[in-house]
Amino acid sequence: MTELLKRLWQEEEGQDLTEYALLLVLIALAAIAGMNTLASAINNVFSNAAGNLAAS
Repeated sequence: MTELLKRLWQEEEGQDLTEYALLLVLIALAAIAGMNTLASAINNVFSNAAGNLAAS
């Protein structure tokens, strides 16, 4: 069992793929968070515009 763990610790095959996958997940999470913030801002702009049109 210890030999298997040593071999897994020393092998670097697939390491790049894992790093790219983690990077992709982080970018996706940042994009989702940014889109939620952007959606709120756009909603506020259209609500203000609708309020201004209704008041005139």
